[in-house]
Amino acid sequence: MCFSGGRTACRKYRTRGAAHDPERIRAGKAGYRTRMTTEKEIELPAQHERNIFGDLDCHVKKIEKSLGIMVIGRDGQVRISGEEEDVNRAERLFSMLLALSERGNLITDQNIDYSLSLLKESREAEMVEIDKDLIIHTMSGRPVKPKTLGQKKYVDSIRSKMITFGIGPAGTGKTYLAMAMAIRAFRDEEVSRIIMTRPAIEAGEKLGFLPGDLQSKIDPYLRPLYDALYEIMGAENFMKNTEKGLIEVAPLAYMRGRTLDNAFIILDEAQNTTPSQMKMFLTRIGFGSKVVITGDRTQKDLPGGTTSGLDVAFRVLNKIDEIGFCELTSKDVVRHPLVQKIVEAYENYEKHENRAREEASRIPAPRVRNSRYSRR
Repeated sequence: MCFSGGRTACRKYRTRGAAHDPERIRAGKAGYRTRMTTEKEIELPAQHERNIFGDLDCHVKKIEKSLGIMVIGRDGQVRISGEEEDVNRAERLFSMLLALSERGNLITDQNIDYSLSLLKESREAEMVEIDKDLIIHTMSGRPVKPKTLGQKKYVDSIRSKMITFGIGPAGTGKTYLAMAMAIRAFRDEEVSRIIMTRPAIEAGEKLGFLPGDLQSKIDPYLRPLYDALYEIMGAENFMKNTEKGLIEVAPLAYMRGRTLDNAFIILDEAQNTTPSQMKMFLTRIGFGSKVVITGDRTQKDLPGGTTSGLDVAFRVLNKIDEIGFCELTSKDVVRHPLVQKIVEAYENYEKHENRAREEASRIPAPRVRNSRYSRR
């Protein structure tokens, strides 16, 4: 990215709001103050401009609002104006987005939101390093990669640890990345088979007796695993390997009594296991195997009062070196941006509720005295 230098002008703006936003300038009754405004021009090749700016400039509008700057793109040049510190931050951001675009990535809202969050910590350069970690391509040719620092740590843990716990909210890619790593290991002949399992528990509903044979009864519970397999491996390859017994999808109850050697094993929805089920599963692991256990501790479907096996395992096993624990957060959500806001709202609500319960528990109960005995 080339720079044509910058020029500085002295302008007056309200003390609050973005320098270029007329609505913010008119808002409030605060006095004016003198602020130094800088302009910089950077080169942005036309073939990457639309990808970075987004449809109807949706990405650049978000950048302008977040950094308090003005961005104008024309003929392969982008002019950035605003306070010097904000302009410099925008310059680094566009440099990073251009590097991602040059690597063939489609710039999404998630990329912009996460890049802006890293920019606040001056860690935006790590986005390019994350993008270099290619796991596998789907059947449609789409590359599967970690998209956040949390996901990168999760993938690295799967590579280096025999057992990895991926714990985090919905939409953080726990199951999908684990599936991609399993298929990569199977393709490279690091393991001879893939085994996927999850507890067969309804999400708060009683479905009653389902029709059909055993496979038909358990398929609805295992559908999320099938979806990921079909997308990455393809339905034909999946069916072929399933018939050979190289890929197995089964409920957790069928793991008892088995020894799983030279396999990549994924336990999904582990928050719905009981402590005895979790212990049973962990003691099935044989030589040459790798295990990934995923779960969301905030979405349990166990009967009331039942302890989750995932919570117990986290307390019991977190000091064993060969076992990795990766806790993903709302920052690692890669679904629609609204999902991230929903997860954050629930996290804040739960923190408030927990704080209120802790404060209530500290209040001593009033002492009830019997007046007849107190006179004595």
